[in-house]
Parts: sequence; C-alpha cells; structure tokens
Amino acid sequence: MKFVRFIMKNAALASVPKHIEHFSKFSPSPLSMKQFLDFGSINACEKTSFVFLRQELPVRLSNIMKEINLLPNKLLTTPSVQIVQSWYIQSLLEILEFLDKNPDDFKVLGEFVDALVTIRNRHNDVVPTMAQGIIEYKEAFVHDLVTNQNIQYFLDRFYMSRISIRMLINQHTLIFDGTLNPVHPNTIGSIDPQCEVGDVVQDAFHSAKMLCDQYYLRSPDLILQEMCSKKKKNLPMSIVYVPSHLYHMLFELFKNAMRATIETHDNSNNLPPIQVMVSLGDEDMSIKVSDKGGGVPFRRMEKLFSYMYSTAPAPQIGERTRPPLAGFGYGLPISRLYAQYFQGDLQLFSMEGHGTDAVIYLKALSTDSIERLPVYNKTALKNYKVSLEADDWCIPSKEPLDLSVYKVPK
Repeated sequence: MKFVRFIMKNAALASVPKHIEHFSKFSPSPLSMKQFLDFGSINACEKTSFVFLRQELPVRLSNIMKEINLLPNKLLTTPSVQIVQSWYIQSLLEILEFLDKNPDDFKVLGEFVDALVTIRNRHNDVVPTMAQGIIEYKEAFVHDLVTNQNIQYFLDRFYMSRISIRMLINQHTLIFDGTLNPVHPNTIGSIDPQCEVGDVVQDAFHSAKMLCDQYYLRSPDLILQEMCSKKKKNLPMSIVYVPSHLYHMLFELFKNAMRATIETHDNSNNLPPIQVMVSLGDEDMSIKVSDKGGGVPFRRMEKLFSYMYSTAPAPQIGERTRPPLAGFGYGLPISRLYAQYFQGDLQLFSMEGHGTDAVIYLKALSTDSIERLPVYNKTALKNYKVSLEADDWCIPSKEPLDLSVYKVPK
C-alpha cells in the first residue's frame, strides 16, 4: 500500500509542470471590495465559491510559480527558496484534487474548507522563509544591480500574489465555517463594511507603544486628528476595508516612527509626539503619520522599499527576540503592497534633520477598491531579461576631482 502511495505521489509531482503551464496561460480574475462584500452578504453560496476558487487559485498559484523559475539559479538553489517552492507545489496539487469533485456534495465542500485551512497554515511562514533565502543568497554569492532589480521585481509580485491568495482563502473559510468573529461580529469574512479607521489607528499605535516601552522603557504619545470633506461631514470616518491589512501598515509605520523619534531624541526628557491625520474625501481616504525622528537622507529613500536592504541587523528564522520581520527589511515594502493591493499606495516624504511623513492612500469607494494582481506574460518575462546598460547621465562619483586637467579655451 505504501508503495502504491509512493508511485501515485511521484506521478502527481511529475505532472506539476504540465499543470503550471496550463493554468499560467489564464489571467487571474481581480475582484472588487464590493464584489467580495456582495458575495459574502447577499449572494453567499458555498457551492459557487467552491467552483470559482478551485479554478482561480490554481491560476494565481501557477502564474507566480512560472516567475519563481525565472529567478537566478543561485537563488533558486538556496535551501529556504526550495522549501517555499515545495510548499507551492504541494498546495497546487491539493487544490487540483477538487477539480473533478461534485460541488453538490456537502462532504466535498467541507473537505475543501479543511484543505484551504491546511494550505493557509502551510504558507504562514512564506515571508520570513523567502527572506531567509535572500539572506542565504546574499551571503554566499556576489550579486549585481541587475540581479537586485530582478529580485525586487519578483518579490513585489510574489508577495502581492500571496496577499491575494490569502484573501480568497480567508473569505471562503471565514464565511463558510459557520462561526462568527466575536471581536468583529459585523465583518464579512475579513472585510469590515464600516471599518472605523480611527479605531485601527489607536489599536496599531498602542501595540507599537507596548513594544517600544519594552525596548526603550519609554515611547512618544499620539495626536490623532480626523477630517472629512464637506459632502461627508456628518458621516463617520469609516470605509469598506480589511482591518488586518490597515493594522499591518500602521503598526509598521508606528514602529519606525517610534524608533526614529527615540534614537533622535535620546538625550531629551520630552519626546515629540507622533501625529496622525486621517482625511476622507470623495475618492480617497488618506492617513498621514508624521514624526520628528530626524528624517532620512534623500539618497536612502529609494532603499527603504528594497528587499535587499535593512537598517536593522538580520535575524535568523525562529528568532523571537525582535518584532516580526525586523531586520529582514520587509516591513515597508510589504506594507506598501497591502496599500496597493486594493489600488491605494504608501508613500514617504522625509526631511533630513527634521522628520518623516508617511501617507497611506486608500480608495474611499468599495467599487474602486479592485485587486491589483500580477499576471505572467511576455511583459513580465521581459522584466527578468533586463540588461545593465551604460548610464546616459554623468555619475558624480566618477567625475575627475582635479579640475586643472581641463584647459580653458582661448
């Protein structure tokens, strides 16, 4: 019996490239926040969701799995990246088992929910494991600018794909597992139709404050202001959104702001507060987090969103002495992906010697909040084949310092 299972497993693994090739030819189907909401509240049908997901999840998985294979071989062969790749292959195979199963069978629907929960749990450590793979690659091999650009391009798409896949899995499992969330009873899956932004700001700030107090034995205060456009003046400051996504972004910004504030004002008895302005307009919900933590030099601004760069020492997998992801350099880039996932953004504006403003932009309307999904196609393929060409601008560091070599024309 064990031998039969071994043969079947090997046969399934052998078929993986064929399945990836097939499903990667389809483009993912982006959903709007309103579609997520309407489906969960009005037209909630487990059978319909099952039929959609058993096709959509292989498409999203296969699109990004095609791109994994385009990474440099030296990165692909690191133990951590191979572990991540094996997780994706296993998850794809488990979903494909449901392609021919009867959607009218309640037992099948229950097994599908169980499979999704297993897949979600398996992928819990994808971010730190992939991050560890990048560290292994950086320590073992010499890497160049082009390779760094390719890795940056891939990881933005890889983590965005992961956010979208977890969103689909969470919506299905939370809506159809038959239990209500006691903390957020009005949520539809992971979406809050009336997400009170001010409450999420307070929650994220207090979590970061507790962490800051543990490390530095003190922390800055919060000043929160909320503004509405004239048309929405009497409405509550809320939008249709995923509270956990917003919390993730704000928590990361508060951690950075607190660390910068304390280290800049190390010898001061009074710490300048962190100021947050929440503004709701006709199209955008904007959240500005301002600190007086000394700012960042202009030349370093671009690096803050790079996966190959971090201001903190790199931790090892399993290390629990630091906040999650600290040292991997992933806090800001992944926070920006959360903002961009539903067509928003996260931008930084810094003044060295003063402080930094971080602004989260979200769509005010649920109809405008549509998934931003990577798709594998010829355009994506070209981005992995970019070559380093000569710069058509003078590079200051390479200009001659001795100006006497130049003769003044008569």
